Amino acid sequence: MAPKHDIIVADLLPPEDYAKVRVESRKRIAARKRNRRVEVGPFVTFHFENFETIWLQIQEMIHIEKGGLEQAPSEIAAYDPLIPKGRELVATFMIEIDDPLRRKRVLATLGAIEATAFIELNGERIAGAAETDQDRTSAEGKASAVQFVHFPFTDAQVAAFRAPGARALIGFTHQNYGHIAVMPEAVRAELAQDFD
Repeated sequence: MAPKHDIIVADLLPPEDYAKVRVESRKRIAARKRNRRVEVGPFVTFHFENFETIWLQIQEMIHIEKGGLEQAPSEIAAYDPLIPKGRELVATFMIEIDDPLRRKRVLATLGAIEATAFIELNGERIAGAAETDQDRTSAEGKASAVQFVHFPFTDAQVAAFRAPGARALIGFTHQNYGHIAVMPEAVRAELAQDFD
């Protein structure tokens, strides 16, 4: 079954119906999310999005904020761009540092990190493109702790990524965070389903 690329209000459950399936939905999607994350270096975790993860995010926002389906269009406008559109992978990456003082100090050195993310496949780098809804590096050069990045693939790159056992790397070329990780095979196999 081809993946869905956009979410519409009709895809969402009314809050009272979602409340009945919330525990099961969160458990089921959390199990899939385990194979949709990659830790890179000491502070960054990539969480790869798809229709299901964004559906859950929107349902949760409506559930928590109690805005009903009237809230859905604004949530869809915010989150729909993070659903892969057929020839890309899309990730939220979080810079996670528990100590607030250390977090502030490190984020101040990571300006424009979102512009240095890449996936490498068979020695070929696929540069990440930061989500353009807002600037996530401040004028002072401080990075936001939450970033959104798209990795656009060619047809040949999709075919290479889909090959069982393909070696995919993910990382950054940032001068202060040049970390790279090998994408586990279970993650590669899961993410391969995001393409048309």
